[in-house]
Amino acid sequence: MIYLILSILASTLIFVVFKLFDRFQINTLHAIVVNYVVACSCGLVGYEGALSLAAIPERGWFYFTLGLGALFILIFNLMAITTQRSGLSVVSVATKMSVVVPIVFGLLYYKEQLGVFKAIGIVLALVAVYLASIKNKEGLHVQKKNLIFPILVFLGSGIIDTSIKFLEDRYVANDEVPLFSATIFAAAAVIGLIIVGAQYFKGTFSFTWKNVLGGLALGVPNYFSIYFLVKALRSGILESSGIFTVNNVAIVMCSTLLGIALFRERLLPKNWLGIALAIVSIILVAVTKL
Repeated sequence: MIYLILSILASTLIFVVFKLFDRFQINTLHAIVVNYVVACSCGLVGYEGALSLAAIPERGWFYFTLGLGALFILIFNLMAITTQRSGLSVVSVATKMSVVVPIVFGLLYYKEQLGVFKAIGIVLALVAVYLASIKNKEGLHVQKKNLIFPILVFLGSGIIDTSIKFLEDRYVANDEVPLFSATIFAAAAVIGLIIVGAQYFKGTFSFTWKNVLGGLALGVPNYFSIYFLVKALRSGILESSGIFTVNNVAIVMCSTLLGIALFRERLLPKNWLGIALAIVSIILVAVTKL
């Protein structure tokens, strides 16, 4: 349970850092690239085995992590496009609703059980994510020509979570979790640096220390959100479908409450209803293990 709680707290801290990006006008792309370098460094420091960079490509999970790193950058850019065209709420819903993908994968591939309480809990979790994420009275409005972007964010985010579960179960040894996580972030960092390098040669790059500081603040919780999620998946406290459900809905709930406490956000009645449903869904999903 402790690993799941720590993963939720680390992911919630990411929300706080992103909020501060807006307040201090930090260049998100540049901070994201620094964040990947920092997250990779955390994994390398945390790895207790003999570190040989030449031996890393021999790991069974290596080429998968390259794909995941590329997907990290791709989804980030798609989220930025979606935010610009359809708003932040659409991105939030698409990202958190993507929990459906690893849930379905767990039920079908790993033959995980789907009891009545768990099924109701999963459905309530999805409703809770939607209600807690919509911060306006009108709800979501996406033009047909822009619909492809939140769909891709939904699928990409779901594939990332599903891939992490599959790889940690099939290829990653117990002592390799830090190295596995570091390699994912390293791949994302390399691609990000290429993008920033292209900006530099085009003359559109502008260096400021606050972007570096933002990346440092983001990189540590970002690393531990993945590290503790993998540890939670291996803990046996819940099946993967339950872990992903509780993880995502708890992040939404905690982020919403922190928005009130730290940033004085005002919630609509449906947001409070979403928080209440989130609590009920967590109880229902967790009770299936008892």
